[in-house]
Amino acid sequence: MGLPNCRKRAALAGGLSLFASLCSAANTPLPALDGAGRAGFADYLGAAPHRAFAIAPGGTWTWRAEQDSPEAALEAALADCRRRARSACVAYAIDGQLLFDARQWARAWRPYADGLAASRAAEGVAPGMRFPDLAYRDAQGRATRLSAGQGRIRVVHFWGSWCPPCQREMPELARLHAELGGESQLQFLFIPVREEASRARAWLKQRGLRVPLADAGGPAGFPLADGRTLPDRNLAPVFPTTFVLDRHGLVLFAHAGPVADWASLAPLLRDALAHAPGVSGR
Repeated sequence: MGLPNCRKRAALAGGLSLFASLCSAANTPLPALDGAGRAGFADYLGAAPHRAFAIAPGGTWTWRAEQDSPEAALEAALADCRRRARSACVAYAIDGQLLFDARQWARAWRPYADGLAASRAAEGVAPGMRFPDLAYRDAQGRATRLSAGQGRIRVVHFWGSWCPPCQREMPELARLHAELGGESQLQFLFIPVREEASRARAWLKQRGLRVPLADAGGPAGFPLADGRTLPDRNLAPVFPTTFVLDRHGLVLFAHAGPVADWASLAPLLRDALAHAPGVSGR
């Protein structure tokens, strides 16, 4: 959205006094939003009050307008967001007021489960569930299992070098890994799907991307530590799919499809590193 168009929308929405704040936000990358999300925010600016705009980690965004009050607008926008997202939603704006709070955003994966809650969690891929215990070979070719990484926050990313959306987001994801990969309590696992790990490794090397590639079985599905094999669609309904696991192996974040803004997840990962309860005995 260009500045003249934004000025026009802001004038229609309630006066040019909104121009400095709302139009500046509309022309600055919003946390977790891709081009479609920023276009949605531009539409939001021209909508009738009372209106509210909500966002969630991964790229989900919603807005509601023509509500009876600002509070009703925010409640409706957040409810819509929660139905679409698999993690917490936060307010970005109400009417002509920007509300985005970076501290609230960083805490969107809270509350973190303690050991007792983790011991009662069922296996699954939704937030709060215990992620299946994958068996895989790490970047050095050593046989291991996902549960061996308990005590660390883990980013588990299913992707393929044959997958155009995976290809497009990999450089940004590699930058996030370069930024945070040195954290001793954070582990990244890049797991190729429907191809041999050697092919994915060659694709990464050709493009100069350095990420830790795990080998979890290639085209044959995903082996588990207990001997079962899961079809890939049981874990990743589309490609790419990403999960963030807490120190107990519970899902903090689950997202099917490309993540709109990988950099926006950095503060959430840092919050989890600082505040997620540890595993007893570690």
